[in-house]
Amino acid sequence: MTPPPASPIRGSQPVLAVDIVQGLQEDPVEVAVAGEDGVAVTFREITISAGTGTTMHCHHGQLIGVVKQGQITHYSESFPGGSRTFHAGEAIVEDAKLPHEAFNEGTEDVVLMVTYVTPVGEPLVETDLARCGAQ
Repeated sequence: MTPPPASPIRGSQPVLAVDIVQGLQEDPVEVAVAGEDGVAVTFREITISAGTGTTMHCHHGQLIGVVKQGQITHYSESFPGGSRTFHAGEAIVEDAKLPHEAFNEGTEDVVLMVTYVTPVGEPLVETDLARCGAQ
């Protein structure tokens, strides 16, 4: 599957749109996040050094990311065999409340471009696993 070509925004100047990164996701993506006080959308660039990773965590909303550089292995019971490695150009979609961890098992830094869609007032990353699990 090849990504579609970048499409410029047409209109009067001075509009400039820059595609930072694009990734592919073969499965349908549905984003539904509820929050009593609203929903926050946060964009982050995350760099994970070679040989390091995250601790076990979850998110209260959904995370949608693209691997810009390197490869990252996600460990979660949602994957057949318990893990999946994502390479540059692939999209990552993480469900809310699903405990997981990720490791850079390669030799170069991993760069991820990530969008978090979370209920207002909740942290982007939840490390208290008692707050993870089924919604």
